[in-house]
Amino acid sequence: MKNEELAKHAAHVRQNIVKMLTEAKSGHPGGSLSVTDILTVLYFETMNVDAADPHDAGRDRLVLSKGHAAPALYAVLAEKGYFSEEELWRLRKCGAMLQGHPDMKHTPGVDMSTGSLGQGLSAANGMALAAKIDKADWRVYVVCGDGEIQEGQIWEAAMSAAHYRLDNITAFIDHNKLQIDGTNDEVMSVMPIDEKFRAFGWNVVEIDGHDYDAVRGALAIARTTKGRPTAIIAETIKGKGVSFMENQVGWHGKAPSAEQCAAAIKELGGEA
Repeated sequence: MKNEELAKHAAHVRQNIVKMLTEAKSGHPGGSLSVTDILTVLYFETMNVDAADPHDAGRDRLVLSKGHAAPALYAVLAEKGYFSEEELWRLRKCGAMLQGHPDMKHTPGVDMSTGSLGQGLSAANGMALAAKIDKADWRVYVVCGDGEIQEGQIWEAAMSAAHYRLDNITAFIDHNKLQIDGTNDEVMSVMPIDEKFRAFGWNVVEIDGHDYDAVRGALAIARTTKGRPTAIIAETIKGKGVSFMENQVGWHGKAPSAEQCAAAIKELGGEA
């Protein structure tokens, strides 16, 4: 797919993220906007998935370990045709399909229920190991937050993935440098991320997480790397695409007002 087409999808996804959070009056815009480009490349170009058959045994899997970025995943799934865009406007409503965090039992296209930070990589390891045992060629993709990798379970899972030579797993680290309580450095430094993953036996690629060619290239490297899992450290901007949200920790978990929504949608090239 051409970069221009990916950009159109990503812009619409970002517009829908802002709209659904405004409608819900709660949620996490900053980290949802930072992972939008990564998820767009995965679903519209890289992953072997079919919206008409979300339970296909041969599909690639995605685990959104930073589950609070569910709005980005939901908007991409709707864009891909897994369910109607109308479902987005019912986010976090009682009885609605789309919860505040991904639910694999009720949402087509969600491969793992997530939300408890630090656990997604372990779940992904299980999937990847199952594929190895079954001699299946599908792959597993994981998206972790940079604040999330302060969790010890992430590093136990990293050690396990290398030990079992899970070269069919690719982990994106969304390095937007902000978390709920401030900067990563203020809360608990995670640096150097690259050296940590290399020390645990991973192949590491560092990229601009908003550059489609860079994301595409890193995924190609991951597919051809044998015997080791790959960590793609994606340098991103929290709140990407909305000027007043970019690099602002306050937008980690705050819904926009109607006026802010209108301004954001205009910046993103849509109509409020």
